[in-house]
Amino acid sequence: MKKILLIGILTTQYLFALISIAPVELGEKPGLSGKFEAGLETKRGNTDKDNYKASVRINYDNNASYVIWGEFSGEYGESNYVKDTNKAFSHLRYIHSLTDDENLRYELFAQLESDEFRRINSRLLGGAGLRYRVFNSPKNGKGFFGLGGFYEDIEYTNSQIDPSEDNVRLNSYLAYSVALSDISTFSYVLYYQPKVDDYSDYVFSNELELKLNILKKLFLKLSVTLNEDSNPPVGVKKTDFTQTTTFLFNF
Repeated sequence: MKKILLIGILTTQYLFALISIAPVELGEKPGLSGKFEAGLETKRGNTDKDNYKASVRINYDNNASYVIWGEFSGEYGESNYVKDTNKAFSHLRYIHSLTDDENLRYELFAQLESDEFRRINSRLLGGAGLRYRVFNSPKNGKGFFGLGGFYEDIEYTNSQIDPSEDNVRLNSYLAYSVALSDISTFSYVLYYQPKVDDYSDYVFSNELELKLNILKKLFLKLSVTLNEDSNPPVGVKKTDFTQTTTFLFNF
């Protein structure tokens, strides 16, 4: 009864099915699988607000040496009938084992995104790297370190103020996930992406999340995200902070 009441209280505010940041593992879910995200937030009265979001992730795991997954999402929002969110994101990643113990893998990835309110018309990137599983235990969880690089092409919405960019960046990250109990999981990921010829120009992002199992494949997710761009477009703030409380569906 308490679980049903908690679901009812939260769905009166918003309903999101969000994809977890926990690292994708080889052999975790063999074969073809997927996760779908759809969300709607509507407020009327003293505040008029609409926010729509949809996302899908498709995975294929051969349960032996590799896994490939793609994620596609979009988000649109208005406050008091003025548009304040308009962005799209797609990411494709291939992970292949290099050692028999599967601790060392190589990754290939490509990404395309746009964000009107960060003044990014398009950001296209492609890269490669190595991922090492630092530890893996039921008690302490799983920890990963990744190191590689990528090329990016950025076109801004106002090219006269912010000319397009072609950069080569280092890509480094830490990822961690641990089951706190039978019904809860904590995950954290940190990315540091400086330009290879100018380390003062970097992108830094980190996110943490706590998932609580509410009912079968339904989870409550608490997440905090902090992103920093040391050299953003003119008029765009360097730091973005987001805190969300959402629902997550696994199937």
